[in-house]
Amino acid sequence: MRVVAAMSGGVDSAVAAARMRDAGHEVVGVHLALSQSAATLRESARGCCTIEDAGDARRVADMLGIPFYVWDMATRFREDVVEDFVAEYAAGRTPNPCLRCNERIKFAALLDKALALGFDGVATGHYARIVDRPDGSRELHRATDGAKDQSYVLGVLTADQLARSFFPLGDTTKPQIRAEARERGFYVASKPDSHDICFIADGDTKGWLTRRLGERPGPIVDGTGAVVGEHTGAYAFTVGQRRGLGLDRSSLDGSPRFVVGVDPGSNTVTIGSRELLGVNAIRGERARWCGPAPEGVVAVGAQLRAHGEEVPAQAWADGGHLEVRLGERVRGVAAGQAVVLYDGTRVVGSATIASATLER
Repeated sequence: MRVVAAMSGGVDSAVAAARMRDAGHEVVGVHLALSQSAATLRESARGCCTIEDAGDARRVADMLGIPFYVWDMATRFREDVVEDFVAEYAAGRTPNPCLRCNERIKFAALLDKALALGFDGVATGHYARIVDRPDGSRELHRATDGAKDQSYVLGVLTADQLARSFFPLGDTTKPQIRAEARERGFYVASKPDSHDICFIADGDTKGWLTRRLGERPGPIVDGTGAVVGEHTGAYAFTVGQRRGLGLDRSSLDGSPRFVVGVDPGSNTVTIGSRELLGVNAIRGERARWCGPAPEGVVAVGAQLRAHGEEVPAQAWADGGHLEVRLGERVRGVAAGQAVVLYDGTRVVGSATIASATLER
C-alpha cells in the first residue's frame, strides 16, 4: 500500500515510519507545518512542529530512503485548533487541543489530502492498536503499554477514518521504541517527548490566554455568592482547579478550595469544597463512534481525562448526544473535556462533555 507517514520529528513517528517501510509499504514521510512562525529551537520538551523538528524528521526520512515533504497546514491548524481552544476557554469550557488536532488535522485534513493524492492511508506514532475483524471492519483498542496509551485522544475517529489509519507502535513499550531507534541509528533516539500544549511552548496557558483575550477582572465567590476574591479573567480557570486561585485560605477556615464553576456570562468563578466536585451524570454532545453507535443502554468503561482512570458506567446515545451514568463519583469534570467509552480495551466512541452533575 501507499502510505503517508506523519513524521513529527520525534522518536515515535520515526520508528512508526521505519516499521511501515519494513512491512513492505510504499512510504512517504510528511511533516506538518502547523505554525506560521515556528521557533527554530524547542524549549526543553515543550512544544513541537518547530523548524528543528522538521529537520529531525527529514534526517530520519533520508536514512530510511523515503521521500519527504513538509505540508503547510498552519492556517487550518490556527482556525480548527488554536481558535477553537481560545473560543472554548472564553466560553468557560476546558478543551483538549490534542484530541481536536487528531479530529480535524491529522485524521481529517491530512488524511483527506493523502487520499486525494492517491495514498491508501496515514500512519502515525500514536500508541494504540487496530484490530481487524473477520468481516473486514476495524476496531480501535488500547495500546499494550498502558502508561503510553493514547487511545483516549483517538476516540474521535470514525470507522471510515480507522479503515485508513495505521498505528505501528501499539504493541510496543516506549523503552523498546527508544532501543529500536538506537539500533537503527536514529539521531532522535534520545530526544525528549513533547508534552503540554504544542502552541504554548512555555507552558503558561493563563498568560497565553491573557495575551489573546485581555484581562477581564471579575469576582471569585463561594457557594453562598459572597465575594471572597478577584480574578483577572474567568477563562483562566477550570473546574477542579486548586492552585493559582490567589485566595487567603485563612479567611476560608484554612481548608482547601477548588473551582466548582466558571460562568463566562457574569465573568464569575465559584469555589467550594472538594465534596462539591463529585459528579456521576454526564451529558455529551457531538458524539462520534469508532464503529456502530450503541443501541439502548450499554455497560461501558468511561475515561474522562487523557491519563485518567477508567470508571464503570452505563451509557446510551440520543442522536448526536450521549448520556453517561458513572458507577462512582468523579471529581473535576469540566465541560469541554471529552468522555471516551470503552468495551474492554476497545474504544466505542466519544463525546464532548456539555454538562456534568450529581444525581442522587
